Amino acid sequence: MKRFSIQLRVTLWFTVLMVALAATGLVFLFYMGGQSALSATKDRMTNMAEASWSDIHIRSDGAEVDNDLEYFRDGVYLSVYDTQGLPLYGAVPRRFDNSVVFADSTLREVTDSGGKWYVYDACQTIDGISVWVRTVAAVDEVDYTITALLRLAGIVFPFYILLAAAGGYLLTRRALLPVRQITQTAREIGQGNDLSRRIALGPGKDDVHVLADEFNRMFGRLEAAFDAEKQFVSDASHELRTPTAVILSQCEDALEEGRSPAETRTALRTIQKQAEKMAGMLAQLLMLARADSGRQTLHREPFDLSGLAEVVAEEQRELAADRGITVTAAIQPGITLCGDETLLMRMLMNLMENGIKYGRDKGHLTLTLAADARTVTGSVADDGIGIAPENLDKIWRRFWQADPSHSGKGAGLGLSMVKWIVEAHGGAITVESTPGRGTVFTFTLPLCPTEPTQKG
Repeated sequence: MKRFSIQLRVTLWFTVLMVALAATGLVFLFYMGGQSALSATKDRMTNMAEASWSDIHIRSDGAEVDNDLEYFRDGVYLSVYDTQGLPLYGAVPRRFDNSVVFADSTLREVTDSGGKWYVYDACQTIDGISVWVRTVAAVDEVDYTITALLRLAGIVFPFYILLAAAGGYLLTRRALLPVRQITQTAREIGQGNDLSRRIALGPGKDDVHVLADEFNRMFGRLEAAFDAEKQFVSDASHELRTPTAVILSQCEDALEEGRSPAETRTALRTIQKQAEKMAGMLAQLLMLARADSGRQTLHREPFDLSGLAEVVAEEQRELAADRGITVTAAIQPGITLCGDETLLMRMLMNLMENGIKYGRDKGHLTLTLAADARTVTGSVADDGIGIAPENLDKIWRRFWQADPSHSGKGAGLGLSMVKWIVEAHGGAITVESTPGRGTVFTFTLPLCPTEPTQKG
């Protein structure tokens, strides 16, 4: 059966079920029909015998039978006998052995050389004169109705089987049409590599439509993943191309004859700076790749988050001073958090570096940190260029830059790392921004360790 298609298997099972139900129904009908015919015949035999007494007159000199007494009706024969058992009136079946002994008021089945018979006898005695009335019906006649039905069923049943198979095939074909559409669309998507296509079944809430919707959502996720991969490769190539070009250019300059030691050292410093930039970018990419695969381990331990935030704020003041940006820290003292201190330091640094990078000259950058009984809430706010509303969801993408003019100041991986670090600690981060007025990043972290989201 497994070698057959689902449509053929369902059709076969449907046909077998319908045939079984029909056969069961026919057996029941035949049985009930036979019992009903037998009961009707027996009632008719009894009634004919009892009703005949109104046409039989018993006198002292014998019995007289009216000529209009009906002696045959619907396969039942009636006959009248005197005291010695000699026939007075009526008829019996031609093959019936009329010597069968009388039995008063008893309906019985008798077998003789002529066949099987139902026999009913009734007797009345008046002034010592007895008269017997006998009704006889052939068992074969009673079974004739069932035999006729069986013959009819033998003719009709094959056509019924064909009709059931055809109906099952058509119903199954119609029911599985959406499945074939899903298969065809999936095949075309696979052959054409067009993940933008969707399975169009129309409105519906049955299981097949639910399956189609799940496929469409899966195609959507695959399309988004492939698009992100393509964008990632393109952006990574762009980011790595610039330092690579600078390194190659400086190497060529350093290798030229006649270059002074000072010029060579300058070229080497430039090469070193670009190599460090590439190394930092690759380190971040490696960490994000490990995070994506679930192999980046969190080294959780209790530490003073307030002190860590003060250290980060102090370090960033020196970087912000180059642009005249004032860094302000409003940090609640004594906050102890159980987490990965190195990663959380990187998270705070990335947020503040982002604020300095996109802040306005001589502007302000504010770091806040506070805790309640269960969570820590922090924020980093700047008054820089801001982010357009349509780009708020894009800032978490790797290599995405809010302002292309700042692309030389970073690889665009910082916020991706921030989001992963916060979520890996069981927290959440949001962003609010107004173009031209600044941006606020707000994060929350649980004080107590939660179930690890990344496995080592």
